[in-house]
Amino acid sequence: MFSHVMLGAQDLEASKKFYDAVLGTLGIAPGVANRNRFFYRSATGTFAISTPINGEPATFGNGSTLGFLAQTPEQADAFHAAGLAHGGSTCEDPPGYREGATGRIYLAYLRDPSGNKICALHRPPK
Repeated sequence: MFSHVMLGAQDLEASKKFYDAVLGTLGIAPGVANRNRFFYRSATGTFAISTPINGEPATFGNGSTLGFLAQTPEQADAFHAAGLAHGGSTCEDPPGYREGATGRIYLAYLRDPSGNKICALHRPPK
């Protein structure tokens, strides 16, 4: 459905260090520079961070969350720990399993250095 997702960053270098660390735990290579942006690519899509091209401050979307696929709960925990160690902050409940309408999932939520809400999600086999 999506070709790419881009989030605004207040401090591009701080955000790059954060995303290099958290996405590295998911097996994604460090961001590649292109103008005022860094791109992270995988076989399933592209994620990018950017300073806004209009020169206005980057803002986060209230009610918005960007989820990254984790292969295991341990990978989601590593994602969370790397984020906390690189300028992120925890949000929502602590990492763990949640039961919902779509079944059991493991979630690990963070806010990046610019306040964007992200999570690692692992969906165990049924």
